[in-house]
Amino acid sequence: MLDNPLQTLIERRGALVAPALVAYTAALEEMSRFGADIAASIVAELATQRSAVKLIASENYCSLATQLAMGNLLTDKYAEGFPSHRYYAGNENVDRIENACREAAKSLFMAEHANVQPHCGADANLMAYWAILQTRVENPELVRLGKEKLIDLSQAEWDELRTKLGNQRLLGFDYFSGGHLTHGYRLNLSARMFDVHGYSVDPDSRLLDYDEIERQARKIRPLILLAGYSAYPRRIDFRRMRAIADTVGAVLMVDMAHFAGLVAGGVFAGDYSPFPHAHVVTTTTHKTLRGPRAGIVFSTMEFADSLDGGCPLVMGGPLPHVIAAKTIALREAATPAFACYANEIVENAAALAESCKNASLELVSGGTDNHLLLVDLAKTGLTGRQAESLLHDCGITLNRNALPFDPNGPWFTSDLRVGTAAATTLGMGRAEMVELGSIMGEVIRAAKPASTKEGKPSRAKATLGAIALDRARSRVATLMERFPVYPELDLDFLQEAFC
Repeated sequence: MLDNPLQTLIERRGALVAPALVAYTAALEEMSRFGADIAASIVAELATQRSAVKLIASENYCSLATQLAMGNLLTDKYAEGFPSHRYYAGNENVDRIENACREAAKSLFMAEHANVQPHCGADANLMAYWAILQTRVENPELVRLGKEKLIDLSQAEWDELRTKLGNQRLLGFDYFSGGHLTHGYRLNLSARMFDVHGYSVDPDSRLLDYDEIERQARKIRPLILLAGYSAYPRRIDFRRMRAIADTVGAVLMVDMAHFAGLVAGGVFAGDYSPFPHAHVVTTTTHKTLRGPRAGIVFSTMEFADSLDGGCPLVMGGPLPHVIAAKTIALREAATPAFACYANEIVENAAALAESCKNASLELVSGGTDNHLLLVDLAKTGLTGRQAESLLHDCGITLNRNALPFDPNGPWFTSDLRVGTAAATTLGMGRAEMVELGSIMGEVIRAAKPASTKEGKPSRAKATLGAIALDRARSRVATLMERFPVYPELDLDFLQEAFC
């Protein structure tokens, strides 16, 4: 380790040193006073990410400006409440930042209202659920009882309201068919909050069947019809979903966490954007939106007051430093360059899908309309867990995922989920997608599955011959040398300084 990394950097580089590298070096140098091991691990993570191509559909690389916006004195502030309505004094500057973030979010997505406080997508969904429950169930009940506040209710009235709040119906996209944990999966809090019902995909086409969703909605008559996905490779017709919701008097809630960047960039518009159609929209700000790890809830004005009451309803103190970073990312997403990027994500996904099929890999629904594709491993003898591990050994980082109606369950799985947002951020294009599909196909075809017992998936790892392994690693390394992660950062110098 260098005694004075920043001084050494400036002496070596002089006026040629990049501002981002100066800022990163200074931050690592300061934290090394009490966290040399932490600084070393951060540099090691940069080295790790430069050694493997990231095809995880839910990850990306945010800008260094977004990262640096999170490392400042705003983290010291408690700011429960919302702008101009805080429970602590001294939040004038936080108010300005949060208002700027709200305006950036509303402008980017042409939304009526935005709450930018959620720490993550799960928090955003929880806040949205309770805003809907408060607006559509709690507030009408208070009016019926002639009461203004919850504290005015008698114990009997309070018990009755709690029963009503806890027995509302939610119709969401089944987790095993492409939905998210927070959409009513039984191991998640959402399944404890609602009487949950799930819709699936057509068993043959593996596409959403809107006629069947409408049939279910008419039978169930849910409070919330929830659309959105974490593992569905196609677009959703939100006009049709809103028509279904209106038919049964449901709130249409859309979780666009995975495809928010495609909406922001104008790739998903009209019937395929949730904003002209949904009552409530939630999102993360990482993934395709390429911001910090955090969340946002959008709504029509009907739900605005309930959303602004997220504290004390759901949240405690928001994170002002992360809200600052969201603002940077949202403003970046409003540029023409981001619109080009969003289009390139989808073009790359289509090219990767074509390459995978040329490499004899089967894809769920035959392809993709968005940023992700699902590789069906059922005929290969590999579980998703085995294929994920083999590809990671070769320098391709992705994740296993359950197929619709997957016999191997959610842990071993029969599927790989592959996304192109992060690789597109690095500048990769069609040629690189063709190469990646070829590598994946070659590895999966050459792999030797572990034996199974009594029809159950094996816990043992699949194997890959040394020649095939070395060839795949070499091909990935060649790609990553041309497209380094955060090229502004001098890895050799940072390793010398902090490792």
